Amino acid sequence: MDFIDLLIAWIVSASSLLVITRLPVGVEIDSPAKAYISAAVIGVVAAIVRPILGLFFFVPNLLTFNLFSGIFTFIMAAVTFAIAASLVQGFRLRAGIWSAVIGALALSLVSNLVYSIL
Repeated sequence: MDFIDLLIAWIVSASSLLVITRLPVGVEIDSPAKAYISAAVIGVVAAIVRPILGLFFFVPNLLTFNLFSGIFTFIMAAVTFAIAASLVQGFRLRAGIWSAVIGALALSLVSNLVYSIL
């Protein structure tokens, strides 16, 4: 991934975060600047935390022949979202883990929609 791709991914993620704050999912961000910071933190947290969580889910995935890999991926996304919200002041989850779960799903859907338009 080169710099331009990374920049586009960051802008799409921040824009998607701003969109989901307008939806009734329990995600609040104080300003567009906080959305850009939050998008960067989500990216960094995902790069660090997902491989670690992946180790915990490796054996269950192996034992179930990857049957639940989508669920494990979704759990990792929600945990990443929650950690990022706890690290960035001005990025809040009103309903705790449920806002993280719904927010991670909404972020994924909105980002994919924006990427499909681009």
